Amino acid sequence: MDPLAVGLAYAGAAFALMGGLIGSSIGMGKAGSAGSATLAEDPKQFRNVFLLASLPMTQTFYGLIILIQYIGYINGHLETLTLGKGLAILGLGLAVAGAELFSAWFQGVICASGISELPRTKGAVTFSTMILAVYVELIGILGMVFGFLGLSLIG
Repeated sequence: MDPLAVGLAYAGAAFALMGGLIGSSIGMGKAGSAGSATLAEDPKQFRNVFLLASLPMTQTFYGLIILIQYIGYINGHLETLTLGKGLAILGLGLAVAGAELFSAWFQGVICASGISELPRTKGAVTFSTMILAVYVELIGILGMVFGFLGLSLIG
């Protein structure tokens, strides 16, 4: 067992989760901030604000899924994990982290824009804002899928 390879691989798994956590925090913070102002103007929009402000949270779950998958792989391959494989898992984890971080961050920006328009449109922009936010969500999903595919190629 190469302890450096194992450590790098575990770091890659942790980075994947960290990207989701940071991105979701930023995204939900932006959307929640806009939600507070909207609710002060029109408290009847709480349901729509609650829905839109929670959307950036999903990237944290994608990062968690990658973390669990990678740790399972690492623990199953402790004796055969080389430095090259450890670096590859670290790189994959960083790529997933970037996808989750920016996806959640900019999803929060979209949701914040939609939330700020809720009082003026009487909630009519909720669905269209969700559709636009889903486009950004796809980057987070693709990050997770590519993380799985990359791990399967490591062997």
